[in-house]
Amino acid sequence: MNSEEQEDRECSPPQAESRPAGGAQREYEELEIENPEASRMKRAAAKHLIERYYHQLTEGCGNDSCSNSWCASSVVFSRMDNNAAAVKALELYKVNAKLCDPHPSKKGTASAYMESSALSNSKINHKDVNSLRDNFKDVVYLTEEKVYEILESCGEKEDYSPLIRVIGRVFSSAEGLVQSFRRTKSHTKEELKSLQGKDEDKDEDEEEAAASSATAMEEDSPASSSSSSSSSRGGEGASGDDFKLGPDEVSVDIEAVRRVYERLLPNEKVEAAFLNALVYLSPNVECDLTYHNVYSRDPNYLNLFVIVMENNNLHSPEYLEIALPQFCKAMSKLPLAAQAKLARLWSHYSCEQIRRMVETFQQLITYKVISNEFSSRNLVNDDDAVVAATKCLKIVFYANVLGGDLDVEHNEEDDEEPIPESSELTLQELLGEERRNKKGPRVDPLETELGIRTNDCRWPLVPFEEYVNEPLNEVLEMDKDYTFFKVETENKFSFMTCPFILNAVTKNLGLYYDNRIRMYSERRITVLYSLVQGQQLNPYLRLKVRRDHIIDDALVRLEMIAMENPADLKKQLYVEFEGEQGVDEGGVSKEFFQLVVEEIFNPDIGMFTYDERTKLFWFNPSSFENEGQYTLIGIVLGLAIYNNCILDVHFPMVVYRKLMGKKGTFRDLTDANPMLHQSLRELLAYEGSVEDDMMITFQISQTDLFGNPLMYDLRENGDKIPVTNENRKEFVAQYADYMLNKSVEKQFRAFRRGFHMVTNESPLKYLFRPEEIELLICGSRNLDFLALEESTEYDGGYNRDSRIVKEFWEILHSFGEDQKRLFLQFTTGTDRAPVGGLGKLKMIIAKNGPDTDRLPTSHTCFNVLLLPEYNSKEKLRERLLKAITYAKGFGML
Repeated sequence: MNSEEQEDRECSPPQAESRPAGGAQREYEELEIENPEASRMKRAAAKHLIERYYHQLTEGCGNDSCSNSWCASSVVFSRMDNNAAAVKALELYKVNAKLCDPHPSKKGTASAYMESSALSNSKINHKDVNSLRDNFKDVVYLTEEKVYEILESCGEKEDYSPLIRVIGRVFSSAEGLVQSFRRTKSHTKEELKSLQGKDEDKDEDEEEAAASSATAMEEDSPASSSSSSSSSRGGEGASGDDFKLGPDEVSVDIEAVRRVYERLLPNEKVEAAFLNALVYLSPNVECDLTYHNVYSRDPNYLNLFVIVMENNNLHSPEYLEIALPQFCKAMSKLPLAAQAKLARLWSHYSCEQIRRMVETFQQLITYKVISNEFSSRNLVNDDDAVVAATKCLKIVFYANVLGGDLDVEHNEEDDEEPIPESSELTLQELLGEERRNKKGPRVDPLETELGIRTNDCRWPLVPFEEYVNEPLNEVLEMDKDYTFFKVETENKFSFMTCPFILNAVTKNLGLYYDNRIRMYSERRITVLYSLVQGQQLNPYLRLKVRRDHIIDDALVRLEMIAMENPADLKKQLYVEFEGEQGVDEGGVSKEFFQLVVEEIFNPDIGMFTYDERTKLFWFNPSSFENEGQYTLIGIVLGLAIYNNCILDVHFPMVVYRKLMGKKGTFRDLTDANPMLHQSLRELLAYEGSVEDDMMITFQISQTDLFGNPLMYDLRENGDKIPVTNENRKEFVAQYADYMLNKSVEKQFRAFRRGFHMVTNESPLKYLFRPEEIELLICGSRNLDFLALEESTEYDGGYNRDSRIVKEFWEILHSFGEDQKRLFLQFTTGTDRAPVGGLGKLKMIIAKNGPDTDRLPTSHTCFNVLLLPEYNSKEKLRERLLKAITYAKGFGML
């Protein structure tokens, strides 16, 4: 068998193989061995027939009255895409199905193919074809110049199979692709025009010739990666001289790759070669990275992934079935250093380029999720393609963070006080319950490698919301995913390690599992500790408070716990109001939190200032309250998250950023103090002389609780240092730093300490961004009562069609915003919607007897409204309004 035949066999795509199956296959192989010439003639005839079937399926014969059910011109024919047509063409060839003759009216398309096929037999002799093939069969890597050279040569011969063969050979070879498109020097505009302009006037002829090149689907497929070598053949200067690269640079000429793709991808046959090559390439790359540690030996191996990811058609349906999943598996095997380098490189890409890559991986994940039936027995965590695509998406996510608006400098000092060592820890170690915070908070390894955190990014290139995959969230079994997250085994993947892909509802469920397991662990430890010590200890965090002294009682109790054993804050909370009956199944705790918040945020107390314009609270820098009070409110916020309660607190976003470790900066004044922010912006934009016209110094003034002015020097002797055009940026930065950080440093530090007493072992920081922390604490501001109506269940004789139920919803929908919030407060213990909206509330309306003068009542711990069957709509409205307006403690069980 000569070298040309060997190359033809290696280059045949699996989906377009023209050989017969079964016994005919063995007969074919025997014929090929005994008579190579006869074999080649038979293969040519087979290809000729398959190509005719293919054109018949895709274009038809042109006869409007055609009765062939396997012809696109027939009225009974069902349309199919090109890939399906290629497969069907093989099947029709095997069964010798009916083949139409092109109709005289069908000029171009099928008949054009026949004419071009005839031309290829009559005008282009075998010597010319072999010569064309021989010209490029030694090309094992590509440059932009070599691609254009092959393209020009193919255009002259009107045969694009050599180009497709070269594309298949190089793009299916890891070594060939790594050597391709190396950077040497930048082309001038004239050189680029010269390179690309040669064939400009032949573009239409090229496309027509390529479309009629039938051999592209069988003969011109990629060779296996073993066919490539490390030879330098492929174009002069292809590899170029290696030069020193920065941490976010690669040796591949990315712009050249983009120009080549832009030139070649419109040709469907060439794209098929790229597709087939990726199928051949990916398993070999995965093997190289898994077993041969190839990246450590050759960092240029990363070029391969850069080149493939520049293909703008990766997210098209043709790639989603086989090619892209295999490539993602290979890419997910990249070592951490290589992933970090890719992230740094892609961080320089434009927003559109980042979004294209996001869409590529997201479409693969969505395609796999909706095309499979995942359940508790068939977990999405076990789908290799989904897992691999998620890992690849993580690289793009951090590229998006790096390329966004970063603030890596303004970090709060970590002043968390470690949990004191005690005999309890020894007992926990004996029981196998070592505290996880000894290892420190969980951090993504790629974050560490890149030296950034997600919270360092204020504005990413692509909004974080676009990384959330809702179909995945719908099928994810969060209890099992959390188990994989907690155990941290390499055998099981947890999507909690990629929190960017999860929505707030899903992450909140994971946090709920973590909190409940920790509560159970603390309860178990307490019981066992009681047995060892021989004394009865309380397995719960019990707070007994007086309603009219709620702050004093809660402060004393929580301060004692914080000093004696902070671990008790991790126990499940039970609240009891002195002199009142009620078992705390969640509702009493909700009311406790609400009352504490109402009192501690009362402006008359002076702990917080309230801005009437923004409706937000801020720490009072001149407060007379001690740090314990601020620690208490921090503990309350932590306990609210820990016990899955939402609070009616209104802080600017900078508070949550500071809780997550970032200092406030000038930008945070936008919502914290918009008037000051506007004044400072005008100062920065002022075009005149700041010093002469404004006469500002580095001394600023504030007012205390009683309205007395207080002076503060931003610099030493600030009253003698004028603000000028040159130093005004420094003045603005120091002004904002004082207002948001220094002036409230003592108060906020105590507040943060209390918050971390409860959440220091939680994956809160790992899973949530600051805006999501606000959602956890405060709930959603969007109250969709239509969603609540859809999710509400009924009991005790009521159903959705009951008269009083219909009247109830008509009345509720007619309420104003304040009345609706009062209803939520009365029914659930809080006037905010939970994470995910009111549709996640699962309220129950139960019948509470016949018509009566009694008011409706509620079980806030179970979100149950007990509603008597009033005999009129007017009476229902009057009784309901009275209940929600005057009930606090009374009627809420």
